[in-house]
Amino acid sequence: MASHRRIARAALRRGTLRADGGALFFGPLADRFGRKTVLVASVGVFGAASLVSCFAPDLAWLIALRFITGLGLGGAMPNAITLTSEYCPNERRSGLVTLMFCGFTVGSALGGLVSGQLLAQVGWRGILAIGGAAPLLLLPVLVAALPESMRFLLVAKHGAVARNDERIERIARKIDPSLPVGARLQAADAPMKSSVRALFAPDVLAGTLLLWATFFMSLLIVYLLSSWMPTLLSSNGLSLKQASFMSATFQIGGTAGAILLGWLMDRREPHRVLSSAYLVAAGFIVMCAFAGGSVPMIVVAIFGIGVCVSGGQVGGNALAAGFYPTGSRATGVAWANAVGRSGSVTGSLLGGVMLGQQFDFRTIFLLLTVPTVIAAISLAMLARARCRQRLPAAPTAMPVAE
Repeated sequence: MASHRRIARAALRRGTLRADGGALFFGPLADRFGRKTVLVASVGVFGAASLVSCFAPDLAWLIALRFITGLGLGGAMPNAITLTSEYCPNERRSGLVTLMFCGFTVGSALGGLVSGQLLAQVGWRGILAIGGAAPLLLLPVLVAALPESMRFLLVAKHGAVARNDERIERIARKIDPSLPVGARLQAADAPMKSSVRALFAPDVLAGTLLLWATFFMSLLIVYLLSSWMPTLLSSNGLSLKQASFMSATFQIGGTAGAILLGWLMDRREPHRVLSSAYLVAAGFIVMCAFAGGSVPMIVVAIFGIGVCVSGGQVGGNALAAGFYPTGSRATGVAWANAVGRSGSVTGSLLGGVMLGQQFDFRTIFLLLTVPTVIAAISLAMLARARCRQRLPAAPTAMPVAE
């Protein structure tokens, strides 16, 4: 039984690491075929693959199916971000996108709790079956109720101007019933022929690289702490029960931080809000490093790191969605997340290497200030580059009627 559990966990990890490949693959497809189309396909892929995984006859099949599950998950996340962003008004975009993204973090936490309770009753095969059946049951709802992005339809089908498109007009009329019959709807930006190439256009190249640096450093910190937090805290003299509680505090802080920072980003310059959050995070990391055995101080510090780093990462998704034009938005968000996934793998491995080299608690935390400060500097440079080079600001979230 124990060996079966180890096999299942190994396959789950390998499949999860393939989410970066899913983002790279499905992001450009969404800029070509539509956000809803690819989002529904992604949900179908990871739901079906997870369900079939419970019937895997051996480890090779299980790993292959978890690989496919990871591809679907990697495609769903950036498309959900993009679709939400394109229906949000400018003044509320960051707050609404970060609020939507909390569904991922809350679902991840609940999934762990539920699987832990059910594992003894249904086994790992039953967990995979439940994890596959749930998204498949959601598919008909997504097909029937989820609208395609109006902005994408306008840009993809008609370029700058759309005339008498029934699908677009039907969606627009649900939002504004007073829209005149036969109204002409205008998109804010023109279509792009190559969404991947657009990420490296001269006017957005600097922003692309700075966003990637931010995502890489942010997820390096998040996954290093998520993977090794109990071990790190136990090495600092805390009990396993205390370490588990403090690890949960980090996740709670991330959800609270996403909502708080999203709200602030809608009211202040968003790049500077996130840059300041990472600088504050560096302070909390130093506080944790020198907290010694003080449990209250460690709890406050870890919660603060969760608010600023994990919450800042969610805010970064909203920032990326507003940075790119419609023709490359899904690709831009997806590729930034894929680079971030590389940081998550690096963080998990780096934590193991440092612990293997007998680095103590204080040294590891102090070293974490380096990627935190790099993320803060990258965001500050992105704000300056945007002003100096006049990089494209986030377009209006909705087409307008003429």
